[in-house]
Amino acid sequence: MPHRVIRLRNGLRLLHIPTASPISHFGILIDAGTRDEPAQHPGLAHFVEHTIFKGTEKRNAYRVINRMESVGGDLNASTSKEETDFYASFLSPDYPRAVELLADILFHATFPKKELEKEKTVIFEEINYYNDSPSELIFDDFESLVFNGHDMGKNILGTKESVQGIHREDILDFIGRNYTRENIVLASVGNIETAKLVRLCEKYFGEGPIKEGNRQRVPSNDYCPQTRNLRKSTSQTNVVTGVPAYDFRHPKRAPFMLLNNLLGGQGQNTRLNMSVREKKGLAYTVESYFNAFSDCGLFSVYFGCDTHERDHCLELVRHELDKLKKNKLGTMQLYYAKKQYIGQLALAQESKLNELLSAGHHALFYDEVPDMDESIQTLEKITTEELCDTANEIFDLNRFSTLIFDPEEE
Repeated sequence: MPHRVIRLRNGLRLLHIPTASPISHFGILIDAGTRDEPAQHPGLAHFVEHTIFKGTEKRNAYRVINRMESVGGDLNASTSKEETDFYASFLSPDYPRAVELLADILFHATFPKKELEKEKTVIFEEINYYNDSPSELIFDDFESLVFNGHDMGKNILGTKESVQGIHREDILDFIGRNYTRENIVLASVGNIETAKLVRLCEKYFGEGPIKEGNRQRVPSNDYCPQTRNLRKSTSQTNVVTGVPAYDFRHPKRAPFMLLNNLLGGQGQNTRLNMSVREKKGLAYTVESYFNAFSDCGLFSVYFGCDTHERDHCLELVRHELDKLKKNKLGTMQLYYAKKQYIGQLALAQESKLNELLSAGHHALFYDEVPDMDESIQTLEKITTEELCDTANEIFDLNRFSTLIFDPEEE
């Protein structure tokens, strides 16, 4: 049975997935991220994520952190292109503590000026870290290449200059415009009765000040393939190549997820790994990715290799893409592709925190979330013709963009 979204009296949505585990998870998922920032403040969404923990009307920064950690729990957050998440993991009897704390952070964060200035230096070091990690940096730069000039192309961290220019008023304005009723889902995976959790959320979230909003996102429709080669201080060449793909609601999203997993997903037996690493020994890492957003998507392939093998690796990658376009999977190939992906999804749900974030993300778009049985049924219905059709629709190599980080010349 699907998990239904519950509405609190102030309109906030709540998704709860009951478990028997002694560990539970509760979070606030917000449909607001990097693409929703004003043009003059790149990195603002991420800065809010950092600084929302720096004090509330009744707690200083230490007391916010210590509220969960003193009982062995964990408090964390993340920012992406379209989403900001705040969540806690804890022993199940501590549900009231976690729900109250996250409500306090959401509704009563104070963003003290001293703490804001201090956190800017922390983010500067985070930016330095990514600049020193070409294999991480290349993904952000590739998104900037593909979504050239669009909000989806913004770097999540921003720049040191843009972060330095953020003030408390900018934070409050961003929250006011984006942390609105229709953009927020409360999500829970844990050992608590649904009725009891609803009472807790009504107590701490039901009376919270929450606004309605009418934010409109501008779709990215002006894609133009590009190839760029840059020099970086690195020992190997890093390459990302890819193309826009399906959005989160697209009916072909599920077939393409299966196709991507077969091509270069988690397994060591993926077609890319077998071709580039196992048979040729040309790369330590070669993987493909499919990220589906609210109104667009992105497919990409990454590998790192010796500079002299770069073009050879690109040729092998393109060959595997062409094979999926031209050759339909056989009956047994399709069977094992599905079986592998279903098994990976089941193993991923062993992490209840991952389940929380995945289900909560789904609830931002829909009023119910499919359970594992429904997800399996969807995958089982996929045909080899659907996979071939999606491959031909997305894997048009003439539309691919490519970003290359070559080592600096000695």
